[in-house]
Amino acid sequence: MPNSQSIPGNGHSFREAPEPRIVGFFCTWCTYLAADLAGTSRIKYAPNVRVVRVMCSGRIDPQFVLDAFANGADGVLIGGCHPGDCHYQEGNYNCLRRARLLKRVLGIEEERFRVEWISAAEGDRVRQVIDDMVEKLRALGPLRMQKPMPLVNIVTQEHALEEVCV
Repeated sequence: MPNSQSIPGNGHSFREAPEPRIVGFFCTWCTYLAADLAGTSRIKYAPNVRVVRVMCSGRIDPQFVLDAFANGADGVLIGGCHPGDCHYQEGNYNCLRRARLLKRVLGIEEERFRVEWISAAEGDRVRQVIDDMVEKLRALGPLRMQKPMPLVNIVTQEHALEEVCV
């Protein structure tokens, strides 16, 4: 039992480390269809990904990625059409530019944020990518990000500090 152990006396097991949580933003025309193909072909892959279907990988706002991490995701996977095959001509190139910028800004391990080009016919590639990402995130452990302090608290604290200093 590598990932769990028994609790003495009751026979139940508990995980030593929680399973990684991944948010996947998948292009409707390619990666989402590949994931659907994997499902209809009964290709088994790790159930750790929660898929968000988007019309194009180029329409993924960087704030979506930041929000996913801020709300507890251990990893984010963006799946889009292969370069040159985008249904919206340049959407995946826009995605790639934003992803490179985000990787510099995030300040987290590179394995936690991935962009993959997966066509609709590549159901097995969906399995490979997801299983690989889950394995790497298990090795890294949970992402421990501090949530930013809400603006209301900052204003309240500044106001309280002003009252104390006056």
